[in-house]
Amino acid sequence: MNQTKSITTKTNGRLIPDYLRKTYWWAYLHPRGVKFFERQWLVNLILFGNYNYLCDQVIEQIQGAAQKGGILQIACAYGDLTPRLANLLDQNEKLDVIDVARIQLKNLKRKLSPSHNVQCYLQDSTNLNFPSNNYKVALLFFLLHEQPLQQRIDTLKEALRVTDLGGQVVIVDYHRPSYWFPLRYLLFPFLKLLEPYAKDLWQYDINEWLPSDIPPQNIHKQTYFGGLYQKLVITKPM
Repeated sequence: MNQTKSITTKTNGRLIPDYLRKTYWWAYLHPRGVKFFERQWLVNLILFGNYNYLCDQVIEQIQGAAQKGGILQIACAYGDLTPRLANLLDQNEKLDVIDVARIQLKNLKRKLSPSHNVQCYLQDSTNLNFPSNNYKVALLFFLLHEQPLQQRIDTLKEALRVTDLGGQVVIVDYHRPSYWFPLRYLLFPFLKLLEPYAKDLWQYDINEWLPSDIPPQNIHKQTYFGGLYQKLVITKPM
């Protein structure tokens, strides 16, 4: 039987980024915050009842990818997304997960069963310690909206670097909602207060932060829930 592997302690010589420590300590670094937010119903409530649906879109997109080279999840996520991804795997397939916060990786391990073939790494998304062209899919699930511009650019660059030729970077995150969508006017002040970098995803398309060698035809975007959420699938050129 496969065992959930231990957390690798290597951090590429980096500490927790200042923006994470100063802005999101209450949600991702404090033990009480981790305990509070690790509730399936709460994560679903924060996403206005769309958590399960968005996870379904991820799984539908990447199902079978592990057989072709494996999956890298860049940053942990509250809720059951990672266990659901792990359930797709057999003993010859792999799911690797990185996060810059050890407490997040420990929290993830509590959600995984001994049969899940998942390797966890303590790494920074802007400087991944993996070979190029190493994974068939790299997944970023509600990460980019929490990063300042340069970190966001570097994360996307690294995600593409470690993805194999012809593989996919799958992004699920916020998006600028339609003008008619009522939550647009309620949510923006909230995001501005608690998610100071999220407004960038309302003002710009993610493809503006991608390397210039990604052709437009390799980028496919879908939006959901009045445009508030998006799934972006980037196919790495051969």
